[in-house]
Amino acid sequence: MENEKYLMLSQRNKTEIQNYLPHDNQLDKLALYFQNFSDLTRLKILSCLAFCDLCVNDLSNLLKINQTTISHQLKTLKDQNMVSYKRNGKIIIYYLKSKEINDIMSFAVNSLEY
Repeated sequence: MENEKYLMLSQRNKTEIQNYLPHDNQLDKLALYFQNFSDLTRLKILSCLAFCDLCVNDLSNLLKINQTTISHQLKTLKDQNMVSYKRNGKIIIYYLKSKEINDIMSFAVNSLEY
């Protein structure tokens, strides 16, 4: 559309914005990633794992949520590459995959107005 007229946007800025915008598949992945921060159970799990590595039983006891629900949510977080696990004998220990996950949560908490 050659007849597009913008009030505030220069052609240079328009081009830069269009180059900056993520592709649709990247936006889909980003939306899925941030959905984890909008689910209360997953947010609680991430908050606990930001403090220390934990097994399903410990998370279940801490959060007063049954182990099946914890396991299901951990699978979702694992699929989104937010948590990983290591085996310690028969016990599986979960941990945050990167420090940046906690940084995102901390930034959000510090940005809240009270």
